[in-house]
Amino acid sequence: MTGKTLRYAFTAGLLAASSMVPVAAQAQEEPTMEERLARLEALVEGIVERLDTQTTRSDSQQAAIQAQTEAVLVETQALQQEQAALATQVAAVTEEQERDGFSVGNTQFTLGGYVKLDAISQRTSGGQVGSGSIVRDFLIPGAIPVGGDASGWDTDFSARQTRLNLRTSTDVGTATPVNTFVEVDFMITGGGDERISNSYSPRVRHATISYGDWLVGQTWSTFMNVGALPESMDFIGTTPGTVFVRQPMIRYSSGNFQIAAEQPETTVTTPAGARVLGGDDTLPDFVLRYNNSGDWGSFTASGIVRSLNVSENDFGMDDSALGYGLSLSGRIRVGERDDLRLTGTAGDGLGRYVGLNIVNDAAVDLNGNLDPIFTYSGFAAFRHFWTDDLRSTIAGSYFKADNPVMLTGNQVTDESWNALVNLVWSPASRLDVGIEYMYAERMLENGLSGDLQKVQVSTRFSF
Repeated sequence: MTGKTLRYAFTAGLLAASSMVPVAAQAQEEPTMEERLARLEALVEGIVERLDTQTTRSDSQQAAIQAQTEAVLVETQALQQEQAALATQVAAVTEEQERDGFSVGNTQFTLGGYVKLDAISQRTSGGQVGSGSIVRDFLIPGAIPVGGDASGWDTDFSARQTRLNLRTSTDVGTATPVNTFVEVDFMITGGGDERISNSYSPRVRHATISYGDWLVGQTWSTFMNVGALPESMDFIGTTPGTVFVRQPMIRYSSGNFQIAAEQPETTVTTPAGARVLGGDDTLPDFVLRYNNSGDWGSFTASGIVRSLNVSENDFGMDDSALGYGLSLSGRIRVGERDDLRLTGTAGDGLGRYVGLNIVNDAAVDLNGNLDPIFTYSGFAAFRHFWTDDLRSTIAGSYFKADNPVMLTGNQVTDESWNALVNLVWSPASRLDVGIEYMYAERMLENGLSGDLQKVQVSTRFSF
């Protein structure tokens, strides 16, 4: 190799290394980089000069030159790697700054949410689900048709799950900021139909104020562990075995513990089999929760105590009953990226908290006395990463009610279960494309049953 060729090779390598760093990164590291580049250039010049002036060398001289040449190459490669790592760090900081939002006065604003399109095709064995019904948007176990003729495959496209949220953090001069969170989506609301506009009204999902250890407002029930929910294309996924409630509350957190007083509401099954919301509640639902986490995953235990109430305005006489329950849930890491998610819940008078109110909290007899309904439920889900951008979840859930049939009749739900499997591809950061198959079944106390099959393809971009 001639001196001129060697000079060109090293110069090209150095230029390639330096071109990998963004302008901001070069400015930040400029003194160090200049010194190192200058030293490398001096070594190259020395080697080239010696090659140009000496045509015959001993073996030891040739070996020394070769060693110096290899050292320059190694250090050049190391410099390239350092600069590439720095470029990645700068890109990450830039992305984080973009997500930090903007400030107005003493308040920091951050916008978030996602846009999602769902394409759903489903069939039911026990009856037709009408166009525009929310049962065609996501799984509602207690609404799976039973006893009718099987439907065909009904297909719907929807962007209703799209959601928007706004976070604020305000410096109020006490070293503790006041934070707020408001989120809306377009599920379960009125609006246009599928003929023309497909317009839907927004609805409030969350609206909270938090200050230090206190939170007030509407959000997920403290009895519910959102962190244990599996990844699914369906709105919830393992619905029959899932505690799922959003409601107003006052919550206090201290270390691993949380205690909350939450909105009460008693749902009752009448002797005629109808669902009635009495609106006669006097005490909030009280929840105590314990959270723990580590390298192994996370664990949550939640207990709830409720006062179920009806009054003579609704049933001709007053009565109350005690409702209570326990829910254990968690996420266990399996290997480097996979995880197992579990939930188990049991109790008396938990009806509206589990499976989107599959059964009611209590039944009422002809004398207006309340009989809380005992239920137990749960789910398990395993998520596996096939590659960095390809993953799957397989999950199943189950629900069982011990209905007082003499009071509820035999046409109420006795049990429900479902299973799902999906494949999710993330071609870019925060962009997910997934396909999912789900099977769900509902059985009544009289032995009748109906099933639902669903294939769903979803695309979601979070911002």
